[in-house]
Amino acid sequence: MKIVIDDKIPFIREAIASITDDAVYIDGADITSDDVRDADALIVRTRTRCDERLLSGSRVRFIATATIGYDHFDTHYLDRAGITWTNCPGCNASSVAQYVRSSLLLIAREFRLRLPKLTLGIVGCGHVGSRVRDVALELGMRVLICDPPVGAPDYVELKRIQREADIITFHVPLTYEGPYSTYHLAGTDFFHHLGRKPFIINTSRGAVVDNYALLQALEDRKVKQAVIDTWENEPRIDRRLLNKVFIGTPHIAGYSAEGKVRADNMSIAALCRYFGIETPPPVVPPPLPEGFVYTGDPLELYNPLDDTRRFKAEPDLFEHFRGTYPLRRETC
Repeated sequence: MKIVIDDKIPFIREAIASITDDAVYIDGADITSDDVRDADALIVRTRTRCDERLLSGSRVRFIATATIGYDHFDTHYLDRAGITWTNCPGCNASSVAQYVRSSLLLIAREFRLRLPKLTLGIVGCGHVGSRVRDVALELGMRVLICDPPVGAPDYVELKRIQREADIITFHVPLTYEGPYSTYHLAGTDFFHHLGRKPFIINTSRGAVVDNYALLQALEDRKVKQAVIDTWENEPRIDRRLLNKVFIGTPHIAGYSAEGKVRADNMSIAALCRYFGIETPPPVVPPPLPEGFVYTGDPLELYNPLDDTRRFKAEPDLFEHFRGTYPLRRETC
């Protein structure tokens, strides 16, 4: 069995070696139809567009993306072609929640705010949003949740979050069609109807927030500040927006070692189920550096301002920062 794998997926090689001796590792953005023509399976991330152009004429029958999102999959084509595909729902939910927790703590510190006095509006309450809700409640915040597809009795309409929230955070998939399309969900009209000059956090997909509209809202002071991890047109992002935001990072909110390991294990397990082979022992995250002492401050485990400083200094290295991301643990 031949497997083509994004070479930026960490910790996975030993497990794959126990499955096959024919694994090819390639930069995800550089995988071509020639690379996959004689492959049986792919394990990718968001930088590999899996569609007819890539897969037509190949023998690929299974694809896993080691990510929550799968908007880089042409699912209509894959289903039509009989290619089984899978994503990793929830794999990095706790990692993104860690990112949001650290961002909330930094907002409180930098802007001299008390989180228990603030209202957090959560747009989308699936795997990630529900973890963020738990974080906010632990911090003593008032929480409003908007998730129309779920429609739970205690959820609210988006316009109420626009009116009442001091901080608004997005945790929805990127969709372009249907009654709950999320493309440019936060656009010019959204920012025009904000009631409290809130902070905006986006760790979902870049195009959920209209980046130009957000820049205008910051300049017009309709928004107090922003925390942006996902951007439109990655890696060619709007540098004006990057320079403007309080926290700006290169799509790494879900990049804890634990989140990456969960994605590895979910992808490998799905592949083994499909091909009817034995699943190897689970991948485990590496330990924290020797001598690391944790005193209980979450910012010691992860401070997104460190990533922000590096990214703002060298924005051309967007993909490099993602591909060489240092060890980050959620816990000790």
